[in-house]
Amino acid sequence: MQKQILSVPAAIRARRTTRHFRPEPVAPELLDELLDLAVQAPSAWNMQDRSIVVVTSEAGRQALSKAAFGQPQPLEAPVVLVFVADPTAWQDGNADIAELAGRNGAWNAEFTAMFHSRSEFHSLRERGLLRENAVKNAMIAATYVMLAATGLGLASAPMNGWDPELVKQAIGIGDRDELAIAVLVAVGYSDTVPPHPGRKPRELTVFPEQYVSR
Repeated sequence: MQKQILSVPAAIRARRTTRHFRPEPVAPELLDELLDLAVQAPSAWNMQDRSIVVVTSEAGRQALSKAAFGQPQPLEAPVVLVFVADPTAWQDGNADIAELAGRNGAWNAEFTAMFHSRSEFHSLRERGLLRENAVKNAMIAATYVMLAATGLGLASAPMNGWDPELVKQAIGIGDRDELAIAVLVAVGYSDTVPPHPGRKPRELTVFPEQYVSR
């Protein structure tokens, strides 16, 4: 059966958070396509300071459910994606990032020099914002995953409410204090079509020029 691919606007409007999943697996080629789309997500200075750990084993998903205080999504969904943020990624040479961007004509010499200076990251470190910056980048990638999943006919559930240390242990980074867990996203096929919970009127959350207190 030919899969139906939704447009980006249609995927945004159709996406719902799924609480329960059917047991059927996600085809490897479909998962590969989803991950290919996920890594297209932007990040500050193209640092790509986020990784995705793909958990499909029963033991791994059980460990993630335990880390999430018994939430059922990791047990039911055939795939759980763990988004890991690395606030220290900027400290590596990352010459490959600048070289590829220059070869593709995306960065000029001035921008490349600014990248190598790492001035923005030094500023973030001074202000204690390196972790926040990396987590933001990971969350952008997670958003790409959820919209891409919807567009590809899959369901997803962004998961909050978990013990970060237990999540780290489940994916083999229990000794990596410098890394941060940004979010878990369960992926599979929904057992129902969740209704839209609704949103507040746009005029209550979108303001021209300046924020308006409610």
